[in-house]
Amino acid sequence: MAIALGHRFTVREGRIGQVLIGFMIAGFVALLAAGVAGAWVTSEFQRHNEAVAHTYEVELAVADTRRLIEQGETTRRGYLLSPDTPGFLRAYREASNALPQSIGRLQRLTADNPRQRTSIRALTERTRDLLQRREQTLALVGEGRTAAAVALFRRELSAERLRAIRGVFDAMTREERRLLLERDAEQQRSIMLFYVVLAAAGVLLLLVAIAALLIVLRYTADLGRSRADLQQLNESLEAIVQERTSDLTRANDEIQRFAYIVSHDLRSPLVNVMGFTAELETATTALRDLVDRTEAESPALLTEDARLAAREDLPEAIGFIRTSTQKMDRLINAILALSRQGRRVLAPERLDLAQLVGGIRDSIAHRLDEQGATVTAEGKLPDIVSDRVAIEQILSNLIENAVKYRHPDRPVAVRVSGGATGDRAWIAVSDNGRGIDPRDHERVFDLFRRSGTQDQPGEGIGLAHVRALAYRLGGTITLRSALGEGATFSLSLPTTLSIQEKP
Repeated sequence: MAIALGHRFTVREGRIGQVLIGFMIAGFVALLAAGVAGAWVTSEFQRHNEAVAHTYEVELAVADTRRLIEQGETTRRGYLLSPDTPGFLRAYREASNALPQSIGRLQRLTADNPRQRTSIRALTERTRDLLQRREQTLALVGEGRTAAAVALFRRELSAERLRAIRGVFDAMTREERRLLLERDAEQQRSIMLFYVVLAAAGVLLLLVAIAALLIVLRYTADLGRSRADLQQLNESLEAIVQERTSDLTRANDEIQRFAYIVSHDLRSPLVNVMGFTAELETATTALRDLVDRTEAESPALLTEDARLAAREDLPEAIGFIRTSTQKMDRLINAILALSRQGRRVLAPERLDLAQLVGGIRDSIAHRLDEQGATVTAEGKLPDIVSDRVAIEQILSNLIENAVKYRHPDRPVAVRVSGGATGDRAWIAVSDNGRGIDPRDHERVFDLFRRSGTQDQPGEGIGLAHVRALAYRLGGTITLRSALGEGATFSLSLPTTLSIQEKP
C-alpha cells in the first residue's frame, strides 16, 4: 500500500519507519553541523580575543619600553644641567635598570613574529649604543668634568638616535595594528561561514520538519509533541541569537570602558611630568640668580656655556616640556570627553532647530561681532525628535569651525538649512571660508587629524566628535568642499530617535 505525500512523492506503509529514521538522521546531522559550527565559531572568538589581548599587551610593552627610554634621556639631560641634584641620577638609574627587563618582556611577547623580531634586534642595538653614550656623559659628570660631558652630549646626536628608536617603536605598533586588522577580517569570515552553516542547517531542518509533519499528520497522533519539539528548537535558536547579541553589546561597552580607563590612567604620569617641570622651573630661577651673582662678583668663574645653559638653554627646554605636557593634557581631556559622551544616555525630545541655532549664535556673539561674521538659519528647518545635547554639540562644532577657519579676504557667512524626506531629516551647515582639499574630506573626521594650514588652535577632536555623535543618533555626516570655496557639512539622521537606542 502506498501513501501520497503532498501529491509529489509516495511512501509505502512498510517503509514509513525507515523514512522517519532517515528524517531523524538528517535532522541530527543538521543539528550536529550547527553545533560544530557554533563550537568552532566560539573557539575562533576565544582565539581572536586572546590575539587581541596579546596585541594590547604588546602595545603596552612597547609603550612601557618607550617610556623608560624617554625617561632615561630626560633624567640624563637633567643631571647634565644640574649635577648637584641627586634625584636626576637616581631616576636615570631606575629607568636604565628597568630597560633590559622591559625589552626582554617585549622580545618574549613578539617571539612568534619575524618582523617584530627584526625590530627587536634593531631596538636592542640602538638602545645599547644609546646607553653607552649616556654612561660616557654621566661618567664625565661624576668625575667633575661637566663641561666635557655637555660637549660630548652635543656631539653625540642623541636626538637622531632617539628618532630612530621611536621609528622602531612606531613600526612595531603598526605591525600589531596590521595583525589586529587581519584578525578582525578573519573573525568576520568565521562569522559569515557560521551563518552560512547555520542557514543551511536551518533549511535542512525545515525540510525535514515539513516532510515529517506530513507523515505524522497521516499516521500518528503525535502532532502536538512534534510541534512542541519544534517550538523548543526555535526558542533555543533565539536564545543563542540573544546571547550573541548580548556578548557583542558587552564587548562594545568594554571598549568604551577601556578608552576611558586608558585615558584616565595617562593623567598620572602626565601630572608627575608637570610637577617635575614646575620643580625644574623653580630650580632654574635659583640657578639663574646664582649665575647673576657670580657674573657680578666673580665673572672669571663663570663660563659662557654655564651662562647660556642657565639663561637660555634650560628655560627653553622647560618651556618645550611645559608646552608638550599642556598639549597632552588637552588631548587626554578630549579623549575622556569622547568616552563620557559614548556612555551618556540619550534623551530624545522634540527640538526647535531654529531656536537651537539662535542659542548657539548668541553664545558666540562676541566672536561674531569681532570678525563681522553672520550666522543665519535659511528657510524652515525640519522638526525632529532627538537628543538636545548631541544636536547642539554637532551644530556648535560646525558653526565654530566655520568662524575659526575663515577666508582672509571676506567676512564669515554661515548658513544653516535643512529639510525632511520620509523618516529622515537633513541639516546642512555651509560657510564661505577657506575650504578643505577634497583629498582630506575623510581625513578631517579622524581623531587628531587636521587639514590645511595649522594656524588656528585645536587638537583635531571636533569633527571626530561630530561624526561619533551623528552615528549614535542613527545618522551620518558628509562633507562637500573645495579650497577657497567654503565647505558644506550635511547631517542626515532619523526624524524620530528611537527610545530603544542603546546608550
